[in-house]
Amino acid sequence: MGKHTSEHKNHAQIVQLLQDGQYFFHKGLKAYKERNLKRASKLIQRAVHLEPEDSEMLSQLAVIYSEMGQYQESNDLLDYIMANLEAEMPECHYFKANNFAHLGLFQEAYKEAAAYSDADPDGEFAEENDSLLDLLDLGDDGIEDSLYDQDELLVKQDRAKSLLESGQLAEAVAALEEITAEYPELWSAYNNLALAYFYSGNVVKAKQTAYEVLSHNEGNLHALCNLLVFYYYEREDEKVAELSDQLSNVYPMLLEQRYKLGATLALVGRYEIGYKWLKSLYKTGFEGDDTFFYWLSCSAYFTGHTDFAETIWRKVESQYPGEDRPAPWIERREALPSSVEQRLAAYYISSTKGETEHLEAVIRSKRITAPFENHFVKLLLNGDSAAADVSEDALFAYQTVKLLEQAEKEEMKTEVMSCWVFHVIQQIRAAAPLKNEKGWAAAICYIWKEAHGKQDTKKDTAARFGISPATLTKYMKYIDDILE
Repeated sequence: MGKHTSEHKNHAQIVQLLQDGQYFFHKGLKAYKERNLKRASKLIQRAVHLEPEDSEMLSQLAVIYSEMGQYQESNDLLDYIMANLEAEMPECHYFKANNFAHLGLFQEAYKEAAAYSDADPDGEFAEENDSLLDLLDLGDDGIEDSLYDQDELLVKQDRAKSLLESGQLAEAVAALEEITAEYPELWSAYNNLALAYFYSGNVVKAKQTAYEVLSHNEGNLHALCNLLVFYYYEREDEKVAELSDQLSNVYPMLLEQRYKLGATLALVGRYEIGYKWLKSLYKTGFEGDDTFFYWLSCSAYFTGHTDFAETIWRKVESQYPGEDRPAPWIERREALPSSVEQRLAAYYISSTKGETEHLEAVIRSKRITAPFENHFVKLLLNGDSAAADVSEDALFAYQTVKLLEQAEKEEMKTEVMSCWVFHVIQQIRAAAPLKNEKGWAAAICYIWKEAHGKQDTKKDTAARFGISPATLTKYMKYIDDILE
């Protein structure tokens, strides 16, 4: 028995030793040849994790990403290879050319195909590359037009990013919807669109957009991280646990991906892994922003690295003065955020009680990442005088609630009604035009009272809100359709 156990242990040790990067790489190649791309990518990711400087493994992973439709991730890996490992690896240009062509970025595709032709005119992919060049060579006018299109795309992307970062959410959504319509495989634009929806409070649309990316581009790290954030703020705890476990096994090669993964996992409370990736960036001299240092400090503190956490936070306070906010470990000791509807209801009820200090603290805190929520709180604090500085969505929510308050002041102070009201408002914002607050408010009021045995006539309800009974009926139908 003992001898058998010993032999088994030795055998297990030998097997473990044999499972190096090459072991997983060859298993990944086998899966690739069998066209099991998902398994191949996971196995070669494991190989790369063990041997991160192996350019052959990385280039094979880039090829698999490309075949899975993950064109941007493939190009990122190819850029990494050429910048850090193999300056003379011309096939990387050919692979990038194909990726850009799939993304509709034909000028960039032409440049990369030409670079491959110059570097290795008789190379392994010379024939295929020549065919690609012929396909992309549209003549002088065509190339000029294509270059203009590329420049236009870059301008559009930069503008959309600026709008998103500055909180001009309606404009950001419009710009990103235009880009995704024009470039249906530009997943980075979809990911930014999902964030724009989320920041606006349209969690339904945010999730739908993330799901859309993943349905065509399985394993997209930014989409997975975004989805995890959406689950977290919606208190879908089981999904948070499942997805955070999945992401804990990801090994991101690129610095920007490490930042995204580390900050996201820290946000949802997976501090150990969040700290691992954020600290690895810090060691490289990564030029982070205040958000980077916030999550680095936070994850350090909750993994027992308190001295380092305090050092980083002092750095934040010196580099970003005037923020007037507590250290991240103090903020994070508070209860986890509830759903968007519950948070909006809590803000509203606080305003009815005159709890201005609480509302001002919400504005100062970075725990609420959605500008829409901050805009709504600003309206609760300042009334219509803040209307010029907030999003259309926040103004719609505020004005609708104020109309309901005039009609049902005491009921609106209760958590039950206010939570339901904000749930309906969220659904309206996700699926309907934000027009005629009186119509929406009247319909919400009538449906609520009908459900609680306090029914008024449609004529009386319509009169109270200054609309016609026909308009009330129309908006009730809208709500019924939305809530189905």
